Formats: sequence, C-alpha cells, structure tokens
Amino acid sequence: MSDGVKTQLLPTRDGQWLGVLTLDSPASLNALSLPMIEALTRQLRGWQQDGSVCAVLLEGAGEKAFCAGGDIRAFYHERQRMTDAELAGYARDFFEQEYRLDLLIHHYPKPLICVADGICMGGGMGLFAGARFRLVTEFSLLAMPEVSIGLYPDVGASWFLSRLPGRVGLWLGLTGARINGADALG
Repeated sequence: MSDGVKTQLLPTRDGQWLGVLTLDSPASLNALSLPMIEALTRQLRGWQQDGSVCAVLLEGAGEKAFCAGGDIRAFYHERQRMTDAELAGYARDFFEQEYRLDLLIHHYPKPLICVADGICMGGGMGLFAGARFRLVTEFSLLAMPEVSIGLYPDVGASWFLSRLPGRVGLWLGLTGARINGADALG
C-alpha cells in the first residue's frame, strides 16, 4: 500500500490465514501518519469480520524501529500549508483516529501479535501495549519520550503504565526514560 502499511496474508496449516500488517516507512522509523492510522484501522476491521483470518501480526519494516511514534515531520509539513484552524482540525482528527485504533487493538477479538523489534516509542507504545501478545527482542527500545518536551504520555499510557510492576510505569511516565527488551521482560 502507498499509505505506509504493507498487508499480506500467510497460510496456516489448518487452511486459515495469518494477516500481517507491516508499518512500511523505515526512513521515518515507521512513524505514524494519518494515512497509516486509517489503513491499519481499515484492515483490522476487515480482518475482524473475515472468518478465514485467524490471527494478526503487527510489525515494523527495516532494522531500526517498530514505530517511533507520531510522524512529527508530517505535522510540520502540514503546518506549512494549513491555517491555524485547519491544523487544529487535522491534529484533532489525527489523535481521535489514533486513539480509536489503539482501542480497537486493545479489544481485538482475534489474537494480535505485535513485535517491537527496535524503537517503540510514543504512538508505537500505544499500538504495542494493546496487543494480546507482545514480543520484544535484544534490539527493542521502549519509551514515552514526549514527556521530555512537556507533554503527557498519551495513547492509553496512563492505563498500561499503571499496570507495570512496582513503580516502573510511574517512573517511565514521569521521566521518558528508555528501557530495552530485557528490562521490559523483568
């Protein structure tokens, strides 16, 4: 797809299909754009209704990142061509659709496997945290870095960070600190 999401179906041994969604914008570290969010939502809803698709795998293209969060460059470029009112509408639409996608993933009725190989930050954490099965690797780097510029951790982070053991979630949410795959498992 030209929207930054690659879709494929892989056959399973029992004649069903594994739906694979690949965030395919490695130059931007698979940062989420509005077209990517729309494509992910559309495909997940389609597979939700398709009885031949038994599970979904969500991954990122390239070697550096699963998803670095929202595409800040896309916001910058939109800012250059929009009025303040248009930009406010665009931002509202982006975040409403992103949060709806995160909610869809959290409540997805089929097994959804998310592989956070490489950078998984901000909006990427929103996708990752909602998956029923979450995989990290030795290259995983997880964080909510938006707090370092004065924003609050969104994408459902107040929910998923509060469920981490001890006070790790509070620490991550207040500091924007990064953890690797081994720390995420600990």
